Amino acid sequence: AADKIRLIPQDFFAELCEQIIQHLNHKIPGVNTAELCQRIQTSGVEMNIGDLAKIANILSFLFSTAARNNLSTEELVTTLGSAGSTLPKHAVQVIRHVWNEQGKGIGVSEDARTMAAVGQFVDMKWKLGVAMSSDTCRSLKYPYVTVTLTVADPSGQITDKSFEMTIPQFKNFFRQFKEMASVLETV
Repeated sequence: AADKIRLIPQDFFAELCEQIIQHLNHKIPGVNTAELCQRIQTSGVEMNIGDLAKIANILSFLFSTAARNNLSTEELVTTLGSAGSTLPKHAVQVIRHVWNEQGKGIGVSEDARTMAAVGQFVDMKWKLGVAMSSDTCRSLKYPYVTVTLTVADPSGQITDKSFEMTIPQFKNFFRQFKEMASVLETV
């Protein structure tokens, strides 16, 4: 991982660390590694999303462990150095700065751990489509709804999940949401 971290420009590495801290502080639902990876690649650095996701997981573990152990900035940097860390100097400087500025607010409550274990809803997009024809049927005229859910998994990685529904399936989906809404109003 240290070799891959060396490739990431300091400003992008700082942004990644800040997003992870914000995620751990429950200010954002997750880290959009796909978008960040694309920006890193646009800057001319070869990086794949899998490697960036691994780095994000490592940093998330580092910051959450430091919070759980109430480490000061100096203790965190000393621990990184004594662990035989091969992190590049710029990465250690960024970690030091981000932890010093924002790390103290990381809460490790049981509610937060439970919520993080199941992921978090970020956004939902939908569109209505009509299948006009196919290679086996000349005239389908078959309506459907495509739904894309954006979710942050427990580690904070943001992903999209898409699925299609027939109109009867969508009506059932909608009915269930109405039921949830009415139950929530009674709470």
